[in-house]
Amino acid sequence: MDQKLSDKRIVIAGGSGFLGLSMASALAQDGADVTLLSRSAPKAAGRWTHLAWDGRTLGSWADAMDGCDAVINLAGRSVNCIKTPDHKDEILRSRVESTRALGQAMRAVGSPPPVWVQMSTAHLYGDPPSAVCTEESAAGIGFAPTVARAWETALAESKLPGQRGVVMRTSFVVGHDRGAGGGALGTLRRIAKWGIGGRVASGTQGMSWIHEDDVNAVFTRAIIDETMSGVYIVSAPNPESQANFMRTLRRVTGMPIGLPAFEWMVRIGAPLVMRTDPELVLYGRYVIPKRLMAEGFNFRFAELEPALRDLQTRQIESVGH
Repeated sequence: MDQKLSDKRIVIAGGSGFLGLSMASALAQDGADVTLLSRSAPKAAGRWTHLAWDGRTLGSWADAMDGCDAVINLAGRSVNCIKTPDHKDEILRSRVESTRALGQAMRAVGSPPPVWVQMSTAHLYGDPPSAVCTEESAAGIGFAPTVARAWETALAESKLPGQRGVVMRTSFVVGHDRGAGGGALGTLRRIAKWGIGGRVASGTQGMSWIHEDDVNAVFTRAIIDETMSGVYIVSAPNPESQANFMRTLRRVTGMPIGLPAFEWMVRIGAPLVMRTDPELVLYGRYVIPKRLMAEGFNFRFAELEPALRDLQTRQIESVGH
């Protein structure tokens, strides 16, 4: 247990999803009093309080902010979908409007939290074929970088003067299912077990990843370490190519075969079969957590195979129970 979290009150906005439940469980286990804000109740029970909000307008949920020690904002519609105009609109609005709503709540209460930890995305850097990006790298072009910039701008405009803000440009989080889904890893694991989890297109596109335990540890550190502020890349220090990532996942799941897929196959199959955006697989990025490494953060899972084996074990144990 992290004694520094004992009796701290922490609000997690957008806390009912895969990552939110992981983070809420970790913070509660460390003694924190956790409140989740989400449109619908979490699909799993845990040591937290749930309050409903619409992610857009001020409501009675704002009272949870009064006197709390930190707010974490994870709110935003999943990007794992077909990018129709309506879905794109929801992806952007859900992030910007929820951030603004939290800012309104900060100004409506007598004792707002001293630190605001804000989710963002490493997709801000776009999809460079081979460049390795750090916090100092230029933003990319396209829909995802545009959303990321708008999200971070909303925080800058909503944060209180003097309030410590920490922006987490997070990569692909690998974790296990607590009742709200297993994230993208659950889908990739199924594909690997079907024997079709091979190289996609060139296979050289970057897959920057991080284990859920390390994400939770970074966010915890952001709450208790008053020297942390500004932008951080939240990713393991050893990104992999798509081909190597899937080769490792097949080895962990015990599937020797991984049929490759040409780009045209993914562009047809992803929306029809997986109901998702083919570009999530066809493109990628290599990012390095330069600031976390410089500040001595100790990654529990710096290499991919031990991370995937740990999650495979946890998934088997949870099914067994």
